[in-house]
Amino acid sequence: MTTTVSDTKALILRAALKHFADHGYAAVSLNDIAEEVGIKKPSILHHFSSKEALYRAVILDEFSDWVFLMTDAIGNNLTGWDQVEKLLRAAFTFFEKHPYFVRIARREALDPESLFSTELGTALKPLVDQGAQYLQSEMDLGRLKYYEPRQLLITGYGASLSYLSDASLVSAVIDGDPLSKEALETRREHVIAVLKEAMAVDI
Repeated sequence: MTTTVSDTKALILRAALKHFADHGYAAVSLNDIAEEVGIKKPSILHHFSSKEALYRAVILDEFSDWVFLMTDAIGNNLTGWDQVEKLLRAAFTFFEKHPYFVRIARREALDPESLFSTELGTALKPLVDQGAQYLQSEMDLGRLKYYEPRQLLITGYGASLSYLSDASLVSAVIDGDPLSKEALETRREHVIAVLKEAMAVDI
């Protein structure tokens, strides 16, 4: 089978995602990624002008998947808790299926000299604004209990992301593999149940 230019680019992005997630931006060289793909460093530079450009592409590629999933989850006529639950399940699904993105997101958040944390924050802000506006309107209509909307979004984000990003620590305090299918389902349903108890309005 002939490898196309787009195939090679996709292989580079996939290998770079893994290396950046496992080792951090500073510790990874283009030669490391080239070796993983089975090509030479100049082949990477044919697609990406620098390591920074490749890192940016990796993050934005993953982020575009996140935006698509979140946008798709609100493309319906659901209201109140039903809509919140659908978004939570979409978020959990994304994080569970994109473990390397979870690691990179945590590295970016913790690194004061991060290349793109501010840029990612800027990209996230419209989604946060939209989510906060939705929560506020549903609270005003009495379909959700009142909490400060942005704090709720931060709570939901942290509850879904931190378990996965801190899996090695979690493994020390629970029995079994925290990333097994059963453990992930238990965690997902627990968080959703807790937030439902806090937010849903009895009708």
